[in-house]
Amino acid sequence: MESLDKDNNIYNGGNTEPTGTYPLYVDSNGVLSLHLETLANSDGSDAIDHTTIPQSNIRLTTGDADGKIEATFYTYTITVTRPTILEVKYSVSFEVFQTDTPLTMIRDGGARRVSTYYTLDNAPRKYGQASRCYMNRNINNPAPYTSLERIGATGQLYNSSTTYVQLTTGTHTLNFKAEVSSNLPSQATFVRMAVDTDSVFMRLY
Repeated sequence: MESLDKDNNIYNGGNTEPTGTYPLYVDSNGVLSLHLETLANSDGSDAIDHTTIPQSNIRLTTGDADGKIEATFYTYTITVTRPTILEVKYSVSFEVFQTDTPLTMIRDGGARRVSTYYTLDNAPRKYGQASRCYMNRNINNPAPYTSLERIGATGQLYNSSTTYVQLTTGTHTLNFKAEVSSNLPSQATFVRMAVDTDSVFMRLY
């Protein structure tokens, strides 16, 4: 076990936290290790680049019948050789506006909800659901607005979630989705997905 101590193993944090304990793992050959093997681990880098994802911008129009719209913004394909449990942690960023041409801040007092989740193999069940609500009622400054008349905030919001899902033997598809909704009648909304540093962590058990 000497190979696992703080002096001989870079994954043992005992040099910085001498009283700490650290999880031990067993690999496929029965070898003990302190190194966590993951299926995906962005580890501080940007896991979802908004310039390359299938749908980085989501638009909800005033004519939408049910006041909501859904889009897939990222996809993972996973192959497993036995039934297993998949741990999925994610944090995804987004910005909320009223329109994109020109980019206009919401001022109408209507709430917009941005929900994120993922589906497995295109089934309807939603995993890892997380939501944020944005609202700004700017009644002090009637239109037309100037750049100095902003009452409200713009910037990045984040949805985060941790879930566990059962996988059968074979190849599976995880579709990360976003749903944008407002009250009825539908209110114009423009959402930019993955605008900041986003993280994804996946591990098989």
